[in-house]
Amino acid sequence: MRGGHVGFVVTFILLAAAGNLCGEFAGDYSKLSGIIIPGFASTQLRAWSILDCPYSPLDFNPLDLVWLDTTKLLSAVNCWLKCMMLDPYNQTDHRECKSRPDSGLSAITELDPGYITGPLSSVWKEWIKWCIEFGIEANAIIAAPYDWRLSPSKLEERDLYFHKLKLTFETALKLRGGPSIVFAHSLGNNVFRYFLEWLKLEIAPKEYGRWLDDHIHAYFAVGAPLLGAIETVKATLSGSTFGLPVSEGTARLMFNTFGSSIWMLPFSKHCTTDNVYRRHFSGGNRKYHHAYHCDEHELKSKYSGWPTNIINIEVPSIRGNEVYPSVVETAQTNLSGMECGFPTQLSFSAREVSDGTFFKAIKNYDPDSERLFHLLKKSYHDDPILNPLTPWERPPLKNIFCIYGVDSKTEVGYYFAPSGKPYPDNWIITDVIYEIEGSLYSRSGNLVEGYPGATSGDETVPYHSLSWCKNWLGPKVNITRTPQSEHDGSDVQVHQNIEHQHGEDIIPNMTKLPTMKYITYYEDSESFPGTRTAVWELDKANHRNIVRSSALMRELWLEMWHDIHPDKKSNFVTKAKRGPLRDEDCYWDYGKARCAWSEHCEYRYVFGDVHLGQSCRLKCSTSHLLSHYV
Repeated sequence: MRGGHVGFVVTFILLAAAGNLCGEFAGDYSKLSGIIIPGFASTQLRAWSILDCPYSPLDFNPLDLVWLDTTKLLSAVNCWLKCMMLDPYNQTDHRECKSRPDSGLSAITELDPGYITGPLSSVWKEWIKWCIEFGIEANAIIAAPYDWRLSPSKLEERDLYFHKLKLTFETALKLRGGPSIVFAHSLGNNVFRYFLEWLKLEIAPKEYGRWLDDHIHAYFAVGAPLLGAIETVKATLSGSTFGLPVSEGTARLMFNTFGSSIWMLPFSKHCTTDNVYRRHFSGGNRKYHHAYHCDEHELKSKYSGWPTNIINIEVPSIRGNEVYPSVVETAQTNLSGMECGFPTQLSFSAREVSDGTFFKAIKNYDPDSERLFHLLKKSYHDDPILNPLTPWERPPLKNIFCIYGVDSKTEVGYYFAPSGKPYPDNWIITDVIYEIEGSLYSRSGNLVEGYPGATSGDETVPYHSLSWCKNWLGPKVNITRTPQSEHDGSDVQVHQNIEHQHGEDIIPNMTKLPTMKYITYYEDSESFPGTRTAVWELDKANHRNIVRSSALMRELWLEMWHDIHPDKKSNFVTKAKRGPLRDEDCYWDYGKARCAWSEHCEYRYVFGDVHLGQSCRLKCSTSHLLSHYV
């Protein structure tokens, strides 16, 4: 999974204390606050030990940057790996080096600060810049970084992460006087889900709902792998380099030591566990293990409800008539002897990947499989708080916004075969299955049979996983489709009270211009009194870069501005029109030889401007424009 990439991860954003543009905003932002919890590989890790690196002038000293310092990675990769890798069984640090997550906003803005590397590793920098531009107070933005290498139980056991997160919410409430806004990206959503379950066992049952209402105003789930991500399987077998200058084998060695590597495995929506919350009333002990079971739909559905089998792997067989090598006595077989056998192709669904069937089937052919199965059972299936590899229910929060990118080419299945090389390069990808435009294609471009969704995912997480939050909507949904860019309302499509069956996708009967990127809003504020649920689909929004999308930040800010406005007339901000809100939104219209959006933008040269568009700036007359959003 790409970090922050697939991982990038749960975030809480504080939109508190916004100032105004030209002094004409109405509403009190001073009580709103929020916390940013980043996603996978989206937090800086710093050395917490002294490590002498032989044959290199660059050693690791306390507080030196480990993730991500490309200079040390290139010059002392073996030392760097010691500071990154964990023990795959107990998640402890390497005996020669340990790393810990950095703190504060600087830990999540740029992973590798520098003139060249900074922009390439930027994660939340644009987001923080947007908040500052709109007058957000410094103490209203609180980052909650964490060690994204750990499993959820280890986060609490080693770092008391969820205790600290609870205190962060309570501190924000005391400081600002109002609840926080939660903005979660990628793996961060999984962290936030676990936190909500952990909180049930820390707070008296009668106080749980009140605590959530007092401390959380809204939850923005962005790029959430609600049913897992396919790329995780690829990373466990062949490695994912995250764009770093390391080999895939090295990346695989590192990734498979992380407890979080299992956290994003794809799983079936038909398989669940017992409700642990019931034990809270009866005083059950926390050594209890969940009963994992699948309903009848899992047996009837093909591919566990996913578009196709997650993995098809070719394994050597000792005798040609044996069809399932994991059943026969092949424990003594080594890799050199496998080349003499006839290959057997095995296929595995999402359920078979997440319940460990896949790892048990290839345990004789891959040394990582036993370790991964141990980690899967100990840290996930036997987790006393929550088995994260089960489908989400709607969190018990008042306002939820699920946001993700669609219509990008996304991997949904793989074909693997032995490479003939030693571990960790013992597998090679022979083919990849992609979802794109509602169809499945192989890497060679051939059409593949299966059950593709209405559209495709965000290049990292498949649509099937991203769109699971549509199940949080009620039986009547309002759908609106608008251009992502500023628009005058002429291309807005609205369908009211569309029927929605639980467990089924909602496919709007709306048109799209091929040259235009759209946002499709699914909104429901009527089905469940006192709550609002919305799903936003952004065309061509990349999984990692969606947190830097100006369209997303604009919509989020307008939604929050609408929420606190005393004269609001609707449950959600209107989509009828979108005008410029910042100087960057103004540009030069060469056809009319003037600044576009002349009602709101004007030509105002400032020394240093190098082109006409740069001199187009917002007028100080925003109240008229903002009146459209009440």
